[in-house]
Amino acid sequence: MQDQHKAYLYAVISVLLWATVASAMKISLAYLDFLQLLFLSVSVSLVVLFIVIVAQGKLKNVFKLPLKAYLKSAVFGLINPFLYYIVLFKAYDLLPAQEAQPLNYTWPIMMTLLSIPILKQKINIQNFLAILISFLGVLTISTRGNLLGFSFSNPYGAILGIASAVIWALFWIYNIKDKRDEISKLFLNFLFGIVYISIALAAFSSFPTFSAKHYMGAVYVGLFEMGVTFIIWSMALKKSTHTAKVSRLIYLVPFLSLIVIYFTVGESIQSSTLIGLGLIVGGLIFDNINFIRLMEKVLKRKKTKI
Repeated sequence: MQDQHKAYLYAVISVLLWATVASAMKISLAYLDFLQLLFLSVSVSLVVLFIVIVAQGKLKNVFKLPLKAYLKSAVFGLINPFLYYIVLFKAYDLLPAQEAQPLNYTWPIMMTLLSIPILKQKINIQNFLAILISFLGVLTISTRGNLLGFSFSNPYGAILGIASAVIWALFWIYNIKDKRDEISKLFLNFLFGIVYISIALAAFSSFPTFSAKHYMGAVYVGLFEMGVTFIIWSMALKKSTHTAKVSRLIYLVPFLSLIVIYFTVGESIQSSTLIGLGLIVGGLIFDNINFIRLMEKVLKRKKTKI
């Protein structure tokens, strides 16, 4: 199989897996609070990343880095997984999955906005219109179509959903300057992250009582939201002749996710969700050139050897 064909295969697998995690998070939050879910899922992801690093023979290098590298991971781990997933999981706890997922999916637009002051990117009329279209979609979802009344179904949940997109965009932008191996770097971030999460769990929640049924969702989130899927996506980017060829497939995730939400969570998909999501993704596609350029800066600077 040619490398580009393999890239498409890995990308499709990643898209299909990511399309299921919104449902897994929503179902898991019916049995676990957001801190319990975060602790369990990050623990699973950490184990997966450790296994991959050992298999790649990179474990010794991970613990031979200069102090500055560990300080970076301590800061990045505070952002992701700690802060990002606390905000995201709480948003899913407050909102229907069909609303939380599209709001979080505005992160590419947030990257465009944040790249102006941080990366000194210039914004043109196309970027500006794309942002307006996507935020019209955000308002449509958050108000459940009541744009004139401007009445939000859950203001706090909507703010958290959008905040998660901002945090994720910031994390990726600042990740540009970090030239370390991607998998090793993510492992260290999660290693520091689990410390922060454990402290928060002890202070504000409790360790979840074991239940195979309830733990399954957390394991699934840890594997396919944070761990395995990231590795498969990295493989897709590495094999692809051009990042844009596989990055465009990411637009399928929220639409496929709605289908999964309908059949697994049992939410009746509202017309306002479909219209709002269409506007959000429409804005992303309209802003495609700028978004792909940013993705290439972030993800193609030094491809990980998988």
